[in-house]
Amino acid sequence: MNSFFESNINYLKGVGPKKAEILKKELGIVVFDDLLNYFPFRYVDKSKIYKVSDVVSDTTYFQLVGHVSNLVKVGDKRTRYITATFTDDSGSIGLVWFRGLQWVANRFNTSQKYIIFGKPSVFKNRFNFVHPEIEDYNDESFRVSGQRLEGIYSSTEKLKNTGFGTRGISKLIKELLNQGLNRIDETLPEYLISKFNLLAREKALINIHFPVNSEIISRARERLKFEELLLVQLQLLQQKNSLSRKIKGHVFETVGTTFNDFYNNKLPFDLTGAQKRVIKEIRADMRNGYQMNRLLQGDVGSGKTLVALMCMLLSMDNDCQSCIMAPTEILANQHYNSIKNMLRNMNIQVELLTGSTKKKKRTSIHQSLSDGTLHLLIGTHAVIEDTVKFNNLGFVVIDEQHRFGVAQRAKLWSKNKLLPHVLVMTATPIPRTLAMTVYGNLDISIIDELPPGRKPVKTIHFFEKSRLRVLGFMREQIKQGRQIYIVYPLISESEKMDLKNLMDGYENMLHDFPMPEYQVSVLHGRMKTEDKEFEMQRFVEGKTDIMVSTTVIEVGVDVSNASVMIIENAERFGLSQLHQLRGRVGRGADQSYCILMSGNKVSNEGRKRLEIMVETTDGFKIAEADLNLRGPGDLQGTQQSGVLNFKIANLVHDTELISQTRNLADKILSHDPKLVSSENILLNRQIEQIKKGKQNWGRIS
Repeated sequence: MNSFFESNINYLKGVGPKKAEILKKELGIVVFDDLLNYFPFRYVDKSKIYKVSDVVSDTTYFQLVGHVSNLVKVGDKRTRYITATFTDDSGSIGLVWFRGLQWVANRFNTSQKYIIFGKPSVFKNRFNFVHPEIEDYNDESFRVSGQRLEGIYSSTEKLKNTGFGTRGISKLIKELLNQGLNRIDETLPEYLISKFNLLAREKALINIHFPVNSEIISRARERLKFEELLLVQLQLLQQKNSLSRKIKGHVFETVGTTFNDFYNNKLPFDLTGAQKRVIKEIRADMRNGYQMNRLLQGDVGSGKTLVALMCMLLSMDNDCQSCIMAPTEILANQHYNSIKNMLRNMNIQVELLTGSTKKKKRTSIHQSLSDGTLHLLIGTHAVIEDTVKFNNLGFVVIDEQHRFGVAQRAKLWSKNKLLPHVLVMTATPIPRTLAMTVYGNLDISIIDELPPGRKPVKTIHFFEKSRLRVLGFMREQIKQGRQIYIVYPLISESEKMDLKNLMDGYENMLHDFPMPEYQVSVLHGRMKTEDKEFEMQRFVEGKTDIMVSTTVIEVGVDVSNASVMIIENAERFGLSQLHQLRGRVGRGADQSYCILMSGNKVSNEGRKRLEIMVETTDGFKIAEADLNLRGPGDLQGTQQSGVLNFKIANLVHDTELISQTRNLADKILSHDPKLVSSENILLNRQIEQIKKGKQNWGRIS
């Protein structure tokens, strides 16, 4: 990067130390280059002048020319604001300001013409403009002529109060470009610019901020997206290739008696074709002498835990220990009970380590871990404590990894001199484009079949008016010996959101399903751990008919007799969370049901989510729909990845470009793995710049 663009933003005309601190805090802009790469999110066309009489909608922007008069200060010190009247030859409209009042009071001359620009709002059935943009009409530099496309930049209230609304940011960028013109270096090789008919970088940056027409905006965006995605893919693929060639790992050559005994005599059900395929992929990784880093995707109930267990048995056959780290005690207990049950009557030592483990038991676990007599440790964050020492850790499973920070995962990964193989598991299906970016440095395995005998969960949407019908269905299911989950989004009442809350729901259930005929329990995140475990255990043992809960049961609760999941205010949940909750039922051979309860009035987006849930149980289709509806930044667990902090690329809309740059990166690296050839030296320089000052966590997802 040109050293000019590495200058602190403090030194740009119009900024200074105080404003620089605000830009850093609010937008992460520290140096000139950060500002240069802060792009508009849309553009407005200021080529047309409207009349006041044309203002008939509050859904679009209008630009008017006229006079400002009748400035009036309203209210006291706490609620003061200014109103004014804007007039042209077709009529008049109100203007309102709530901030910058001193500036506004001295801004206008009644004989002067002004241009105002903004989106009108409606107050008491009349249109007005709140904080419109104001320009002097007789100022030639702002005179309307021809096409005037202006970028709109994201800002914050604090920035606007500092003078850095969209106009203020645009002014800064104009100043920067005036100073930096002819200093913007090219970052892509000429052969790529020519082959893909891309704009030069300088031209793209100038026109993304100050376009001369809409066509050039499209070309500028294409160039900048191409560069951003290509560099991400090159970095991830280099990292992945480096891992597969450099980092030594345990060599698991033996398929021994432990694995074979379990496979031949203890399997709870026949493996699906997908499970067999995934085990083969993992086995191939673990015998090649390099550390495995693999992501295992599988829908809820697809049998990921069984696959992980069989791989841990391979580890044991090769004289190594294994560990599973889960995000919650409930999930850790679930894994422990499930695995202990599958390994019964086998000479395998399995222990559970969580924050609730008593000191005496903890000491015993530490001892058996260090002397090698403990084969398999299952736990929560407790397994990464400094006091936990393994004898020979060979295989690590990280479940629902998005719930752990990268530093936590690294701590477990580094508990051995020879690095353990790492299997990252998630029940949150990841769309293909997301997987190619967020997890582009990992090998990916997918279990896309359900175990035999599992019936797809029937999903039904009911409005509140059908409540009595749902209660009758619940009684029928309980009469058949089944159990029911009811999930609420809140624990206690919220004044801001009209949601049913958990405790009211619990009281209603006690009324509709009275003791002693029915047993109803409650579970939420604010309960003490021992109370949560007690209530969950009652439900697991079939002593409770109905479990009223918050989303703490979203992951890890496996009760095969629970056949009904009722989700209250389902329209308020995201698709991914709805799908996870639905996965808590359908764990046995009986037909299961997911009932989505909503208010009688549902927003268009809420209705769309509910329709998708009713239409399909395919987690990958739901994940794609979720990505399209909400965008990548909201998807569970992706925010921490760092890869998603794109400046201009978009994972929803740029799927073709993501695939194109992935394939291109693969092709470039196949001929020039280290990017040392003269034609790729610019790419190498950019990737080194990206890596500068960043910790490489890619080896563990």
